[in-house]
Amino acid sequence: MSERHGRTRDLFTIWFSANLGPLTVVTGALAPAAFGLSFGWSVAALLVGHLGGGFLMALHSAQGPQLGVPQMIQSRGQFGSVGALAVILVVIVMYQGFFASNLVVGAQSLNQVVPAVGRGEGVVLGALVSLAVAVVGYRLMHRIGALTSWAFGAVQLAGAAWLLFGGLPDGFLDQGGFSLAGFLGMVSVGALWQIAYAPYVSDYSRYMPADKAGIRSTLWCTYAGCVLGSLLPMVVGAAIGVADGGDPIAAQSHLLGSPLGQITLWSFALVTMLTNSMNLYGAVLCAVTAVQTFAHRWLPRATGRSVIGGVLTALSVALALAFADSFMTSYLNLIYVLQYVLIPWTAINLVDFYLVRHGHYDVASFFAKDGGIYGRWNVAALAVYALGILAEIPFMAQSLYTGPLAHALGDTDLGWIAGLIVTVPAYLLAARLTARKPTAADVSATASVPTTGVPAP
Repeated sequence: MSERHGRTRDLFTIWFSANLGPLTVVTGALAPAAFGLSFGWSVAALLVGHLGGGFLMALHSAQGPQLGVPQMIQSRGQFGSVGALAVILVVIVMYQGFFASNLVVGAQSLNQVVPAVGRGEGVVLGALVSLAVAVVGYRLMHRIGALTSWAFGAVQLAGAAWLLFGGLPDGFLDQGGFSLAGFLGMVSVGALWQIAYAPYVSDYSRYMPADKAGIRSTLWCTYAGCVLGSLLPMVVGAAIGVADGGDPIAAQSHLLGSPLGQITLWSFALVTMLTNSMNLYGAVLCAVTAVQTFAHRWLPRATGRSVIGGVLTALSVALALAFADSFMTSYLNLIYVLQYVLIPWTAINLVDFYLVRHGHYDVASFFAKDGGIYGRWNVAALAVYALGILAEIPFMAQSLYTGPLAHALGDTDLGWIAGLIVTVPAYLLAARLTARKPTAADVSATASVPTTGVPAP
C-alpha cells in the first residue's frame, strides 16, 4: 500500500501520447485501402469501433487500483494458475507483434527525415531506446507520457487541421464508397485496437491508491486518453488513404509539406519508442508471470528482467526485419488473429469481475503454488473460452479463411460479435453452475499485494 502513487489524470496522458504514432495512422488508412470506404464512412466506422471497444478496454483499467496486480495475474482468478497460461502466451504474442509493427513504421518515419538511417538501422535504434526506457520502468514512462502528450498532440492537431481544411485534393469526398462488409470490417479494426490495450491498462493503473482512484475516475481517464489519442491519427490516416492510396507515412509528409511534415515524422519516430517501451514492459511482466506458474518462488531482480527484455527485444527486431516487405498484409492478419482470441478472454474477465465476483478476489491465492481458492485449472472457464473461439469460426471473413455464415452475409466479418454474444451468457451460466458458498477468503482485502510475485516498477 505504501508504494501506491499517482493520479488518475496521469492515465489520460500516457494513453493519449501512446496512440499518437505512425501505426495508428497506418491503421486508419486501412479503411479506404483494405475496405474501400469513403472518408465519411471511414470516420463513422472508426467512431463506432473506438467508442464501443474503448469502453470494454477501460473497464479493465478500472480493475487495477482495486486489486493492485498485473492483468494477467488477475486472470488466474478466472482460469486458474496454470489455466491462465494459455491467455498469457496469447498476450505475449500480441505484445511482440505490436512491438515489431511499431519498429517497422517508426523506422520508416525516421528514414523519411534522415535518409542516411536505413530501415534496418532505424529498427535497431528504435528497439534499443525502447529497451532502455522499459528497463528504467513505469515511472519514466509516465513522465515521458506527460511531457509528450501536449507537444505531440499539438503537432497532430496542427497536421490534421492543415490536411483536412486545405491539404486534400478536389473531389476528395466523392472517392471511395460503402459496403456492409467493409464498414463492419473497419468497425472491428477500431474495436480491436482498443481491446488490444486491455492487457496493458490495469498494469499502469494498479499503482494508483485504491482509496483515491475510484472505478469511474480510472475508467473515464483511460477511456478519454486512449480513444481521443487514437481517433485523431486514424481519421488522418483515413484521409490520407483516400487522397493518396500509397504509403501513409510518406504520403502524410508529402501532403503536409515542410516543416510541418518533418516535425510530424520526428514525433512519429519518438512516439513509437515510448509505445514500444510499454509493449516491452507488458511482455516482460507476462513472461515473468508465465515462468512463475511453474517456478513459484522465482522473482527476477532488475538484471534478470533486463535480460528477459533484451531477449524479447531481439525477437521483435527479427520479426520486424523479416516482415517489413509485406508489412500491411502481415499487420492486418495479426489484427484478425488477435481479434478472435482476445474477445472471448475480455468477455470472461469483465463478466467475472463485474457481474460474478463484483470486484472481490482473494489476491493471495493469485500467488499460491496450488492456485489457492481458484485452483490450477478452471475447466469451465477454459471450456467457455474455447467455445467463444469456436463460435467465431463460421463468422470469420479474412484472407486466410472465410466461414460459411460470413460468406452468406456477403463476406462480412462478424466473428468478434459472435464471440461476445456466445461467451457472455455461457460464462454466466458456467459460473452459476460451478459456484460454491463464499468464504471469508473470498472477500479479503483486495488492495493488498503480496511481497512476492509482482516486479517493482
